[in-house]
Amino acid sequence: MALDSMRLGPRLETERLILRPLADSDFEPYAAMMSDEENTRYIGGPQVEAIAWRGLMTLIGHWMVRGYGFFALEEKATRRWVGRVGPWYPHGWPQPEIGWTVVRDCWGKGYASEAAACTMDWAFDHLGWTEAIHLIHPDNHGSIGVAKKLGSYNTGRKAEVAGFGMIVDVWGQTREEWRGRRG
Repeated sequence: MALDSMRLGPRLETERLILRPLADSDFEPYAAMMSDEENTRYIGGPQVEAIAWRGLMTLIGHWMVRGYGFFALEEKATRRWVGRVGPWYPHGWPQPEIGWTVVRDCWGKGYASEAAACTMDWAFDHLGWTEAIHLIHPDNHGSIGVAKKLGSYNTGRKAEVAGFGMIVDVWGQTREEWRGRRG
């Protein structure tokens, strides 16, 4: 029996997007996104379906263990699944992170920054975070652009992405910086 994703966490909305906890029913679009070489270039590379399934189950389980996690992104107008975004804190990370991955044909629409801003509000207001980071490969110019739109900056710190053997830059900002720019 499938677990109701709404029991795991809240449903959030932005002007164009619905954010809800991931569910097993998201597997098909999630696996398609994770099999795309360009889409996964800076997050470990393409995955076969069996590995994508394990990854999705890990993200769903993160909600059970930590009480928060990645949200599925749906376009309000079409209800199309367009990616994942949200707070998470996997083993080996330097601290909790707000991360994002959007399907390639939706790049450039502002979905990642719109949804990440919503989840930053949620993490600061409901989870009590005092800082949010984003682990970004230095060649991932798209994600660097999203981080800058959020008002995050390269902290000058480096981190190894546990299990992936990648060294990334730590971008981020404090809750006070976030609230200060939001007016």
